[in-house]
Amino acid sequence: MARAGIDARLARLPAESRPLIECLGRVLREDVYAERDNPPFDRVCMDGVAIRSEAFGGGLRHFTVEATQAAGTPALTLSAADRAIEVMTGAMLPRGSDCVIPLEEYEMSASVVSLKDGVSGEPYRNVQRRGSDSEPGVPLLRAGALIGPPEMGVLASAGKAHVSVSRQPGFMVLSTGDELIEPGQPIEEHQVRRSNAYAVVSGLRKNGFSAVDDDHIADNEDMMRGRLARHLAEHDVLVLSGGVSKGKFDLVPKVLKALDVEEVFYQVAQRPGMPMWFGVGPRGQAVFGLPGNPVSTLMCLMRYVVPAINVAMGMQAAASTERIALAGPIKRGRPMASFVPVSIQLESDGRRSAVPRMPNGSGDFLALAGTDGFVELPPREEAYPVGFVAELYRW
Repeated sequence: MARAGIDARLARLPAESRPLIECLGRVLREDVYAERDNPPFDRVCMDGVAIRSEAFGGGLRHFTVEATQAAGTPALTLSAADRAIEVMTGAMLPRGSDCVIPLEEYEMSASVVSLKDGVSGEPYRNVQRRGSDSEPGVPLLRAGALIGPPEMGVLASAGKAHVSVSRQPGFMVLSTGDELIEPGQPIEEHQVRRSNAYAVVSGLRKNGFSAVDDDHIADNEDMMRGRLARHLAEHDVLVLSGGVSKGKFDLVPKVLKALDVEEVFYQVAQRPGMPMWFGVGPRGQAVFGLPGNPVSTLMCLMRYVVPAINVAMGMQAAASTERIALAGPIKRGRPMASFVPVSIQLESDGRRSAVPRMPNGSGDFLALAGTDGFVELPPREEAYPVGFVAELYRW
């Protein structure tokens, strides 16, 4: 329900045209079509000689090489049935030929090719026919595709020098609390390191978001109001860590309300991460108030923030949620949805399974090191046995 509430309120991010070289990791916002047949000609697939299959079928096994057809040159023409043209991988198939004999299957002496015993010479052997991969008018990629290295190659093959993609949202990652001290700075016994922001920023960047800034705000209402107002004016998404519970110094909901940020929901029936907050700013800015405990922060980031922003960017929904079986039991049921860190292992039969790595509470961020993500377990009274299948969320 929390995800549905978030998705229902997030505005679709606008599209923009970017040079192809800048599109890796972006979400495609246009259908992409082939500009011509692919391959655009009958293409030679192996180094060798091009001959007529009809001549081979008639019994010819010796051919005189009359020319060489290199890749990137116009097609030559085979002049007679007893002639051959030497061809290179990727070259156009010479006109008048329809079969390529690879160089391992013949011997050549004084420009005469002699085929070895057992060679086959059927039509279009070692030839990729024109248009066999795609034809003009047929979509190569659909809007909503995440552009990775294969998609970059497809876009280039379609002649796309500029591509319509979703604009990257501007993120501001905020941590709150007087007790937080930057790594490398002197620290007192009563203070802790500012670690959540580094985990959140890294999680966002790992998932392809590049415009990510961060800030630290002390537990001071006036200071918080001023800084949050500025960040709301300058960013599309605010991700706050801490300050959203009901303690005396949990000022975030109060300050956001004063800044006309509408609360959509507060608290989710899950463990860890119950005191999660989500709201929408006056310009449609998404504001996520994540719990301050480190395990809760990172899990809520990957369970809610990253998927929701991907939807706002127009990304195609996954064909199916990634699911995995438990490799070890969890011995008691939970009255609400629960997130359990796991390491993924490969079983002897080739299947993957999830080994539970139970943390010592939601503050035990050390337990997350070396894990691959977490599983979401549904509420139930019974224990979760080995083999129980759950949804997997990767870091």
